[in-house]
Amino acid sequence: MTVLAPIKASGFRASVRHLPDGRLHLSDGPIDLVIEAFGEPGEVAHAYDAAANRFVHVLDELCKELAVLRRPIHPGETPITFRSPVARAMQAAVRPHAAIFITPMAAVAGAVADDILAHMTASASLAKAYVNNGGDIALHLAPGQSFTTGLVTRPDRPAIFATTCIGAGDGIEGIATSGAPGRSFSRGIADAVTVLARTTAEADAAATVIANAVDLPGHPGILRAPASDLQPDSDLGAIPVTRHVPRLAGEDIMEALECGARTAEALLDLRIIAGAALHLQGSTRLIGRLRTLDDDRPALPREARTQPGAPSDL
Repeated sequence: MTVLAPIKASGFRASVRHLPDGRLHLSDGPIDLVIEAFGEPGEVAHAYDAAANRFVHVLDELCKELAVLRRPIHPGETPITFRSPVARAMQAAVRPHAAIFITPMAAVAGAVADDILAHMTASASLAKAYVNNGGDIALHLAPGQSFTTGLVTRPDRPAIFATTCIGAGDGIEGIATSGAPGRSFSRGIADAVTVLARTTAEADAAATVIANAVDLPGHPGILRAPASDLQPDSDLGAIPVTRHVPRLAGEDIMEALECGARTAEALLDLRIIAGAALHLQGSTRLIGRLRTLDDDRPALPREARTQPGAPSDL
């Protein structure tokens, strides 16, 4: 393993290193990225340098504006002028969902992935590349290129139930997954909601919204607790978040998935997402582009494998 010199950033030891298989691993506090670029060796090296040089500033920038990023967005309000480009992308990604409770933090993992990838592609000519931020994946595909990814049943214990292939002409540059078992809080009960969208920030925000909608309000077996009781500085405040979902009856599973599917279909109609897969206790609803899933589950190329246990939020 080649280990590059650690860089001091954000009060942590920012780690910049190559994994044994050649991928780049960047870690700073709660942000953990696995990156792979394809192309001429010199171009790949330039892309990795650009990713590392940008990465060491991202967390510092976000922390300076974190208090405002944790505030909910409201319909019709004047957008805040954030200094951080990642913060601006977070705000833009959640604005379409302002009618419900949402903060820019719902898009943080995706926005970080998009930002790092943008610096890579601005610095190098690549055939394709991805930045995987705990399962939220930013994609770059040159003409003629494609990317195969697996869809997981649960973010905390990834098991692939299907794969999908994304092509350069599909207009999809972001994949994100959200669910109750993940590291981030959810108001819903979905095991996993995976979304394809134009950007990873948009996919991240939409996955959060759809996962929250997969729910059975009032079900006596579902245990919830105020987010602030579990994490005092949570952007969700005292809003109840899901802590336990019991084994559900078949009709309850279908009802919860239908609630989420209605939200996903509405976002599809607005062209905010390209597709979604909603998974709950062995049952799945497929929306839009993901209706044509390959469910044969072939052996996945390395690019399609996620990072079990990697953090997905700040």
